[in-house]
Amino acid sequence: MTHTIYDFDKPTDRRGTGTVKYEALQSGFGRTDLLPLWVADMDFETPPFIMDALRERLQHPVLGYTVLPPDYWDVVAQWIRQHHGWEVSTRWMRFIPGIVKGIGMAVNVLTEPGDKVIIQPPVYHPFRITPQGNGREVVYNPLIRHDDGSYSMDFDGLERVADERCRMLILSNPHNPAGIVWDRQTLARLASFCSQRGITVISDEIHCDMALWGHRHTPFASVSDEAAHCSITFGAPSKTFNIAGVVSSYAIVPDDTLRRRFFSWLDANEFDAPTLFAPIATMAAFTKGEEWRQQLTAYIERNVRLVEEFCREHTPVIRPLRPQASFLVWLDCRGLGLGHKELVSLFTDKARLALNAGEMFGPGGEGFMRLNVGTQRSVLLQALERMARAVDGCTE
Repeated sequence: MTHTIYDFDKPTDRRGTGTVKYEALQSGFGRTDLLPLWVADMDFETPPFIMDALRERLQHPVLGYTVLPPDYWDVVAQWIRQHHGWEVSTRWMRFIPGIVKGIGMAVNVLTEPGDKVIIQPPVYHPFRITPQGNGREVVYNPLIRHDDGSYSMDFDGLERVADERCRMLILSNPHNPAGIVWDRQTLARLASFCSQRGITVISDEIHCDMALWGHRHTPFASVSDEAAHCSITFGAPSKTFNIAGVVSSYAIVPDDTLRRRFFSWLDANEFDAPTLFAPIATMAAFTKGEEWRQQLTAYIERNVRLVEEFCREHTPVIRPLRPQASFLVWLDCRGLGLGHKELVSLFTDKARLALNAGEMFGPGGEGFMRLNVGTQRSVLLQALERMARAVDGCTE
């Protein structure tokens, strides 16, 4: 059996392709001369087996209405079974036009204006923005941060904030930005809590295929019958295979009642009809992508080690939290003693780096920065050197 060696050190120039990472620098940071390590896609070339599948389809000159390949959901279900040990019925699955959009849809279908939605900050900011924008009240159940930098769920706090108006909890599993792979016991406890109170859990599992250091992702709905019957799971190959521009997300709903409510609404509005290229890219990823995925995660682990070693030697005042999944590193910059504006200025104006400021992730994110290490090692090293020079200037 032949093995392909993928070159993740190969440089790529994404400028001029309409990429958010570069084209939104001016609007997001007020300048364009920054090294961007913020938006959660990677700088690596999309795998060749995906590009080849798309090119093959483009040999035909008509891009008209299409139907899903008959074995599409079998392929997705097989990937989930093989990688996460979860037996998913193909009846439980539907296409959705993006996970944030899916959250908005679930909020509108399953809750009413004025209902409360629980989130666990610091967490991916659309978890707050999307419910609020749809007229729901967001309730914070902040994670507990421990002395070693790790996090756990605050169930006592959850008990205090969850009143009868709380109808939904949005879970980041694995967690973004801290890269936590939640253990089965924690998820089962959360499922029991939510099930008993009639709270629907929306589990965003987009980073599930990028577990690192031997960690294993546990799908929320797989931990118990309670979890299966109170949840909707959202997933996609987009993070792992760097195809965020090809909308390829899906929803998994084991419970009959929830499924009828959500899927009938998707169907009525044709939101469950994928674009032409989504099934092609997804099936190529899930049938040919395991070797690429393994090499990618090994490369990401080495990049994380580089950040850890560099900070230990050159900027010990900044403490990176090792992610258990994903290509995002949560940097604890509180030792610098800077306020939010000063910290952003340090990275943007002095280091000339574009990172996500921790404050955007809600309570508990103050004093942190989120660093995307899904890039070539030479680019990452350049970014770290810029950061070190800026920190040296700040602490002199």
